Amino acid sequence: MSALRLRPLARLAGLGVSVCLLAACGRIIPEGRGPGPLPTLPRPPMTQTPVPPTPPPPSVTAFSLGVHAGPDLAALGLSNAAAGPALVSFRESCPKLVVRKDSSGLTRPGDWRDVCATAAGWPVADAAGFFQTLFETATVGDGATYVTGYYEPEIAGGRTRQAASDVPVYGMPADLVHAKPGDAPVKPNGQTPFGRYDETGHFAPYYERADIDRGILAGKGLEIGWASDPVEFFFLQIQGSGRLRAPDGTVMRIGYAGDNGQNYTGVGIIMRQRGLLGTGPGQYASSMQGIMQYLRDHPDDGRALMEQNKSWVFFRELTGDGPIGALGVPVRPNVSLAADPLFVPLGAPVFLSIDKTLAGAGLANGLWVAQDTGGAIKGPNRFDSFWGAGPDARTIAGGMLARGSATILLPKGTLARLGARPDAP
Repeated sequence: MSALRLRPLARLAGLGVSVCLLAACGRIIPEGRGPGPLPTLPRPPMTQTPVPPTPPPPSVTAFSLGVHAGPDLAALGLSNAAAGPALVSFRESCPKLVVRKDSSGLTRPGDWRDVCATAAGWPVADAAGFFQTLFETATVGDGATYVTGYYEPEIAGGRTRQAASDVPVYGMPADLVHAKPGDAPVKPNGQTPFGRYDETGHFAPYYERADIDRGILAGKGLEIGWASDPVEFFFLQIQGSGRLRAPDGTVMRIGYAGDNGQNYTGVGIIMRQRGLLGTGPGQYASSMQGIMQYLRDHPDDGRALMEQNKSWVFFRELTGDGPIGALGVPVRPNVSLAADPLFVPLGAPVFLSIDKTLAGAGLANGLWVAQDTGGAIKGPNRFDSFWGAGPDARTIAGGMLARGSATILLPKGTLARLGARPDAP
């Protein structure tokens, strides 16, 4: 959850149907570079289907919900190999941490300055020592976490329209603007909503997905590329970034520029409510692949279903080594999380301990860094894990539905300043 993003790079940020489609994820984010290849492990059978928790009212923050001391860092069993990538990503977060207001109410920019100064020269070979020396752990609320996954897809398409590539990829429209003060209620993040001013000068919501599907933006010079498959492009929008591969092999990387400000709706949730997903006769698998198959098998109903998700994502062409998350730094596979900034300081390390009986067992365990946001990644201890690009990333992200516990790492002394209790609530 980058430049003009309503919810920075992860506004829709995540997906996996299991992930965002079934879990109502919405985030938009990109991919990144990681310390090594993704694990090609079979997903364990899911013994139960976790249901996403209901987000709290937007006025609630980590501080108002309650924070207490977490487990001793030594008890987390950090290894240098596992903590090394997190240290590298934490360093990249530091320029933002030391100046950015923390919406969670847990930290102040000054809390991070000494930690970040030390991080700059700390050897990655002793990454575990860095975190154990300079951090303490905190638990927000009961610490119970719900984790999904997202990835960077690659789909057929390119910069120019062709017979086989006629699905428009739009850049940001000039008439998509923030409401002027007084024209619309201020959101919890302190900003007015995005929308447009009509011919009479009144502020109104921006066009919905159905309007854009029907061509209301066509012919305005907004097309920065074209995709071949509307279903694949729909999923790419959920992820928030991706790659368009042309027939000649050239690749165009696109990333989140903004969105229409409309609410995100997970089509997997609707399909589940209608009895379309499951293991019974005529039902489709409760997975990203199952949902995509249904949308292709029933093109008219599928289009109507996709249009239930009124949110539309606008893109820009990306250059550089990876997509940029909501914090304004690259997101990295196996390291970056999308989180709700009302409950986690963006840039802070987060340790996840996942129930091994659920999908994604073990893969999401360990130390991550919160560097992105997501339209449906709302509430305490709600995370979307980034897995990079390629078939392994797609498989892992698409099957990631995990529960467990989350521990936030804060600079030593933060809990004493907050008056946090050492015992669990």
